[in-house]
Amino acid sequence: MLKVLLPIVLAPAILCTTITFTTHRQNRAEFTYVSGPEPETLDPPLLTGFLEGRIVAALFEGLTQYEPKDLSPIPGIASHWNVSEDGRTYTFYLRDTKWSNGEPLTAHDFVYSWKRALDPITAADYAYQLYYIKNARPFNEGRLTDFSQVGVRAVDDYTLEVQLENPTAFFLDLTSFPTLMPVNRKCAEAHGDDWTLPENMVCNGPFRLAEWKINDRIRMEKNPFYWDAQHVKLQSIDALAIESINTGFNVYETGGADYLYGVPLPLVETLSDRKDFHSHVFLATFFLRFNVTAPPFDDVRVRKALDMAIDKEGIVKYVTRGGEIPAATLVPPGMPNYQPPEGLPFNPEEAQRLLAEAGYPGGHGFPKTEYLFNTSEANKDIAEVIQQMWKKYLGIDVTLVNQEWKVFLSTVKNLDYQIARGNWIGDYVDPNTFLDMFVTGGGNNRTGWSNRRYDQLIEAAAEEKDEDKRMEIFREAENILVADDLPILPVYYHVSLDMYRPHVKGVSPNLLNIHPWKYVRIDRETN
Repeated sequence: MLKVLLPIVLAPAILCTTITFTTHRQNRAEFTYVSGPEPETLDPPLLTGFLEGRIVAALFEGLTQYEPKDLSPIPGIASHWNVSEDGRTYTFYLRDTKWSNGEPLTAHDFVYSWKRALDPITAADYAYQLYYIKNARPFNEGRLTDFSQVGVRAVDDYTLEVQLENPTAFFLDLTSFPTLMPVNRKCAEAHGDDWTLPENMVCNGPFRLAEWKINDRIRMEKNPFYWDAQHVKLQSIDALAIESINTGFNVYETGGADYLYGVPLPLVETLSDRKDFHSHVFLATFFLRFNVTAPPFDDVRVRKALDMAIDKEGIVKYVTRGGEIPAATLVPPGMPNYQPPEGLPFNPEEAQRLLAEAGYPGGHGFPKTEYLFNTSEANKDIAEVIQQMWKKYLGIDVTLVNQEWKVFLSTVKNLDYQIARGNWIGDYVDPNTFLDMFVTGGGNNRTGWSNRRYDQLIEAAAEEKDEDKRMEIFREAENILVADDLPILPVYYHVSLDMYRPHVKGVSPNLLNIHPWKYVRIDRETN
């Protein structure tokens, strides 16, 4: 395998590149970080990307928020709440808070926002995060038109009552999630799709949107109307839109940023001894999606052959080299009480047999195939290695295609691909956050795959009160996903590889790599 992998590892030196970036100029924010590609959207229920989520989490706040270390839900816009004895009714008591324009934020705003997220016209891919609420799913699917029958109502201006279909252990985690964050009705209805522009946006988080320069930066400034503004230390933040990790690294190295998410793979070993390099366990999985609606990937034997022909151990050892773990399942390690199924092993001989059985012995006759990934040096390196492995072990030729982030998301959503890079970061610490997206018609399924038994198991897990039984249900469901039907191909489990300077304080490593900027401060006296 070394002959297959080593040519990819020998990347050119990155540090010698000269980068000119606008944030090196005057008017730099107090805190600057490399955000990644240009955001797809800043509309809370419409976003699907983790990178956009970081920005939205600074601009908006839900009923709850994440505790920065252990990720437990703590009071946000709701100061406290009660849960009924049967676990189906939550009553949230809201603070006397304001929007960024100074107007009161009330329980009615949450009713409007959740209705908007569930409205079929909104077409929110993450609408299913609200399905735990009574009648939310039939409303979202258009089978119910009377929203008053959905289990959410404003008892008064500062009391919100939510009725669930079944007890849901992680519901308070969901109330921290962007899909359930409030949207200002007057703003959204007055400006339509333009409501997220800086001159229009009304938000409720610790920061407000001050400036948005496409493919350059998003400037956020402290929101004086935020309920906890006295504890927000940063006055301004710049999120730099830099798609290339090499460029981002150079911006960081030359003083243009205080924080960098991810580092160039060839430099991981070199950087790992630096004090500003931080690595920790992360609930995230790199995988491939198959479009199972068209041949040859409608044949499970083909999908299994491609999986078993990838040396995942070699990829994490010689390509990513950041401590990642080879993946045979979608759900990563670290989930309390959960024991995942075995998945499929690296077995080139069995892969060859399956491909021949499917009608492509030695790869002969295998149709022209494209592997799609969003523009990134790391994605390109991994794609090239997988391309070589499939050629070596299966005799098939695969063309690599890269697209800019927004285009990539649209292409995958529309199933206009054959094989596509996938990545999933947990929204909360429970197997459900990985497994429920592959139910039939799920907004983030994006494979065309449907399995009635799988759907039934995910529904059963939502209704199961016994935690051990619930985990067994998830195990059976995941076995269907990664061993029996395989609409996805797990490759490895991530670790976070971040860099931030010693003067950046208040960053707490955690399983979701979520670092609320409201807790961050700058101490320039620290060397």
